[in-house]
Amino acid sequence: MEFQVGMDSHGSLEADVVVIGAGVSGMIAALRVAQSAGRALVLEKLPEERYVCNSRLTQGVWHCALADLLSDPKTLEARIMGATGQAARKDLAHAVAHDALRTVRWMQSVGVRFIRGPLDYQSFVLAPPSVTAQGRAWEGRGGDVMLRTLEAELNRQHGRILRGHRAVRLIMNGDRVAGVEGEIADGRRFAVKAAAVVIADGGFQANDELMRRHVYRRPEAVFQRNAQTGMGDGLTMAMEVGAAVTGLDAFYGHVLSKDVFVNEQLWPYPLLDYVMSSAVLVDKHARRWVDEGTGGIVVANAIAQSDDPSDKLVIADETIWNDAGQFRLLSPNPWLTRAGGTMYRADSIEKLAEQCGLDANALLETINGYNAAIKSGANARLQPGRSTDVYAARPIETAPFYGIPVCAGITYTMGGIAIDADARVLTESEVPIPGLYAVGCAAGGLEGGAAIGYVGGLVKSSVTGLRAGEHIAAMRERAAA
Repeated sequence: MEFQVGMDSHGSLEADVVVIGAGVSGMIAALRVAQSAGRALVLEKLPEERYVCNSRLTQGVWHCALADLLSDPKTLEARIMGATGQAARKDLAHAVAHDALRTVRWMQSVGVRFIRGPLDYQSFVLAPPSVTAQGRAWEGRGGDVMLRTLEAELNRQHGRILRGHRAVRLIMNGDRVAGVEGEIADGRRFAVKAAAVVIADGGFQANDELMRRHVYRRPEAVFQRNAQTGMGDGLTMAMEVGAAVTGLDAFYGHVLSKDVFVNEQLWPYPLLDYVMSSAVLVDKHARRWVDEGTGGIVVANAIAQSDDPSDKLVIADETIWNDAGQFRLLSPNPWLTRAGGTMYRADSIEKLAEQCGLDANALLETINGYNAAIKSGANARLQPGRSTDVYAARPIETAPFYGIPVCAGITYTMGGIAIDADARVLTESEVPIPGLYAVGCAAGGLEGGAAIGYVGGLVKSSVTGLRAGEHIAAMRERAAA
């Protein structure tokens, strides 16, 4: 059935729900409302037919804190709470854990295809696979096919995407959200009246001002490992009407070759997380300054928030390079140098220091002290300490030795608009703002915390999108009864 956009006597568009952002979370929310015979209108600020957003670039793995969605929901809930150091909202963690598999099954019911991946938590990976040898390649792959599938189904129901339409302000009717105002690329203004608005425009990772204010001081030194479309418009609009925000100070990202700024073949892969987590990370003074065992996501945040995010080097040896360097698909060994990434190599630590522009005595002191502590089991007494509960610490002693300049790469911000389990936007008093929802990476409360816990952008986005759509559909049914 073809969707006809309603228009009132004042020239405003009308819909039952207006969704801001046409990524996976917004498309799911819109489609679920459309399935209940609601008029669903999606506003996408990019004008292109195949607009490039994070959902189109995704590698497409549905997991829950690196656990299989086929696991018992109580296990998944415990994984979420454990990963975030108990910082996740309990109602939101429960909702995601218990609805993750149901959401994937719903996606399959509307035509989204999944295959099994090579790792034990990868029961659901978008088809066709998105992992490529070097650089971005998304056309005709998992995320691209998924969004086109969801749009085709939305069009068959009661929905439509308006491309090149950017929302700029929420319309209020008393304390209730009643629609949005926006602008088209040619400068014209528009308004959409709706009983519900869903903010689904992703995080604010590409907004330098917001990043400086909330996350790190030097955004120019952090690589945008994303579609560079997450500007935080929805976050700003929600705050203007009294929405609370939560956990804005952390992001999901990885440790990358520093050459990624000038070589597009070095992202989204290879990651240097696993090499770094087995080796040593030093600054320009040849000193360790972070616990490498906390893993790539935590260390990427630490790099980005350091005084100089551009002076970091991973120091490894042949054993680490041939083990952790070859871990998982598209590993840095051999893809880093094949893509033109810088990697220094020498037969001694002193010669490596010279190549890397480091003080040889300082680097030798760092490596010798590190090796002695690791071998004696005194790694906790290092400054900073070196944890080993997740990633084993390896001595750096087998020539040749390697030095790799690295940087932090950001994929999306973990925090955002505060929501409850039904994705309703909350005030500081935890009272829902009537008619307003936030989903996916526009919302906070699930990931982050002091542990910078990663749960999974896709599972968060899809579950919150579905639950928002279901809640809106239920509210429409009650109003009609």
